[in-house]
Amino acid sequence: RPTLSLKTATTPSGAKVEPAVYSPTPPGSPGALMSLAPLVDTVKGAVVNVEVQARPRPAMGGRMQGLPPGLAERFGMQGGQTPFGEGGAPAKQGVGSGFVIDPSGLVLTNNHVVEGADTVRVKLEDGRAFEAEVLGRDSLTDVALLQLKGVSGNLPFVKLGDSDGLRVGDPVMAIGNPFGLASSVSAGILSARARDIHAGPYDDFLQTDAAINPGNSGGPLFNMKGEVVGMNTAIIGGATGIGFAVPANLIQALLPQLQETGVVRRGWVGLAVQDLT
Repeated sequence: RPTLSLKTATTPSGAKVEPAVYSPTPPGSPGALMSLAPLVDTVKGAVVNVEVQARPRPAMGGRMQGLPPGLAERFGMQGGQTPFGEGGAPAKQGVGSGFVIDPSGLVLTNNHVVEGADTVRVKLEDGRAFEAEVLGRDSLTDVALLQLKGVSGNLPFVKLGDSDGLRVGDPVMAIGNPFGLASSVSAGILSARARDIHAGPYDDFLQTDAAINPGNSGGPLFNMKGEVVGMNTAIIGGATGIGFAVPANLIQALLPQLQETGVVRRGWVGLAVQDLT
């Protein structure tokens, strides 16, 4: 397994490979809107489509564990139902999004995108496609780390930014694969921080009004520097402009364990209570 490095990397020839970072230029006149086109051009090459295949499985009907009725499909699971529905229909190809964080082919996406998959295929914005291995995943935070196979080490990549530095009202941008529409871009603001949507014990989501839909799952939420500040993960079904992303700082803390052991091990404290009589 390659060693994870989010710093400057080098190719076999010694040439430096830099992460995609954008330096915005102020608009030319007061009140003018700044175009996001240069930012999109800088980072879109590192955003990928994730395609999964799974064999037929038994019926798994019912609401998803931990999510209350009406709260969010985890992109692609309409009405909060499992992907196999009530009747145990054969599993079909699923799609999601992801982003490259190292030129050696390390890709981040959501755990629910690849969970239960028999094969994972990742397609880049330039049309190249690679089979992928799931190096590690954590269901409690819904984060998964993939390794692309057969990569020469020169992939475009982006870096994780400081999600703690985000302020409510800051502009953000999402790129992903909604409904299979690759490289779709939307923009908005950070609507709230530290949202608990009752998806699990580590809920600390960023909330945004940037348009995200089924298929955006696992894709990046960027700040205006081109840094990934969140991973788009959930939406509220039937609502518009309410999406949730896993903070980049939380993802950063998980990465060493995901790469080294494939799982995240957490400490715990036990307490037993008994009568003194």
